[in-house]
Amino acid sequence: MTANGWLQIFFLLLVVLLVTKPLGAFIARVFGRERTWLDPILRPVERILYKLTGVDESHEMDWKEYALALILFSGVSMILLYLLERVQLWLPGNPQKLAGVAPALAFNTAASFTTNTNWQNYTPETTMSYLTQMVGLAYHNWVSAAAGMALAIAFIRGISRREQKTIGNFWVDLVRGTLWVLAPLCLLGALVLVSQGVVQNLKPYDTAQLVDPYQTPQLGSDGKPINGSDGKPVMQTVTQQVIAQGPTASQEIIKELGTNGGGFFNANSAHPFENPTPFTNFLEMFCILAIPSAFTYALGKMTGSPRHGWAVWTAMALLFLAGVATAYWAEARGNPLLTSAALHSPQHSSSTVRTTGNLEGKEVRFGLANSALFATVTTDTSCGAVNSMHDSFTPLGGMVPLINLMLSEVIFGGVGAGMYGMLVFVILSVFIAGLMVGRTPEYLGKKIEAYDVKMAMLVILIFPLVILVFTAISVLHSFGTSAMANAGPHGFSEVLYAFTSAVANNGSAFNGLSGNTPWYNTSLGFAMLLGRFMMILPMLAIAGNLAGKKQTPATLGTFPVTGPLFTVLLIGVVVIVGALTFFPALSLGPILEHLLMQAGKTF
Repeated sequence: MTANGWLQIFFLLLVVLLVTKPLGAFIARVFGRERTWLDPILRPVERILYKLTGVDESHEMDWKEYALALILFSGVSMILLYLLERVQLWLPGNPQKLAGVAPALAFNTAASFTTNTNWQNYTPETTMSYLTQMVGLAYHNWVSAAAGMALAIAFIRGISRREQKTIGNFWVDLVRGTLWVLAPLCLLGALVLVSQGVVQNLKPYDTAQLVDPYQTPQLGSDGKPINGSDGKPVMQTVTQQVIAQGPTASQEIIKELGTNGGGFFNANSAHPFENPTPFTNFLEMFCILAIPSAFTYALGKMTGSPRHGWAVWTAMALLFLAGVATAYWAEARGNPLLTSAALHSPQHSSSTVRTTGNLEGKEVRFGLANSALFATVTTDTSCGAVNSMHDSFTPLGGMVPLINLMLSEVIFGGVGAGMYGMLVFVILSVFIAGLMVGRTPEYLGKKIEAYDVKMAMLVILIFPLVILVFTAISVLHSFGTSAMANAGPHGFSEVLYAFTSAVANNGSAFNGLSGNTPWYNTSLGFAMLLGRFMMILPMLAIAGNLAGKKQTPATLGTFPVTGPLFTVLLIGVVVIVGALTFFPALSLGPILEHLLMQAGKTF
């Protein structure tokens, strides 16, 4: 670890902190229907959209109608994306003449982008046409992010409103989040990315002749080498390189701002066409955190308790720093087996050997600090974009992204999703505080009763249930284990990470797992849908119930949710719930792998 590395980590957090209040105040004004400087341009567009779609912007919805609108919208959008993938061969915008996507993979991808997961069981540049990328995938990047913001705002309205049955209008919230928040930021951000060298065109791929041709094993449809009659791999000579390109910058910016994560290229943000410079690397991490961080201030402003918003932000920031410090330390320490091998190498004396950390799977241009930082940022949120391969991290370094996912991504979290996820933990925290002092728990003047706690616990329990059941099935049957690239605890970690990422709607992976199989395409698709919608329904039920309650004034016995004590309690609840639930699984995966690595065995 270096001082320069720590400087970059704290500088990112400082910039995110500086933008939290102004952006959060703007978000509160947008969803509070207050006038903003963009209204003269965007209000006419908004009215036209409502007129064309028949939306009554003055109509308010209760939580059931709000949930129904979200589910119907997501369902129809998912079906349209599935159909677009299947027939892309016969549509324009396909200069490479890419074939239609196979049914199981098309289902997985449609579920993935509908749920803001962006899990990719395919190589984008050889699977999806430009039209599918722009009209299908990028569209879902926008609307899934806007839907997440709408849900967070609906929850905040439930907290702030008194004796009302409604929590807003889903269609209005969806449109305003798209037009006022995402569109201006994406327009500006895409231009900045283009200025730094991120590709943006509609040209066919270029082909370059290699100066030094090489041989490589021929791969079958399952991605594994084909063996000849002699049992040896069949080799093929590569003389050309196909250079993929396309409308990358416009998708790259919404991929980060919307915490989507799906890359235009297979290497994601490790690809120089997506992330060419240190500045774009910083900008992409900043974009991932900006809106989720701003929602903490919007929470405080809309509920009339700014100090509460900052208390939640502090809890998120402390958990973030703990994660990045652990990942940075583990990766800087490196693999002791490699250091030992170097010490015994005849080419090196013990005085010249020093560890450079674990550089496997990382871009040297970004280094250890920015790789560990990006991995923490992308898994603290629901983004899933990567500038290094998490599968190549050390056991403890890779455990940090995995734990971030297991904590339901409430450390800043996805756009909107992190906010309503953290609010569920807030309700549990004040409930526990109430039990400790023997009073009916209250949250910002609203009494937290049995119904609220039951719904909160339903959210908490659905998450690990889906993950652990699918993981258990996968590691007990050949249709699951045959796709694992590694045996032992690391292979288990690959499967556990896949389903945790899917249910958490993140999309990052331990890429040693070959996910493009009938079992994983189907099971991961359903895991993503359950992780999105089965957790949204009880959350909206809490919001609707809170909106109908009276607000009682605080007394001396009321547990304050604005100070350090609340922040510590909130952190404790988040960590303990995650640790107690997943510790047995972590013991079988990264923890066991770390202990075996120390004993001289790897997988």
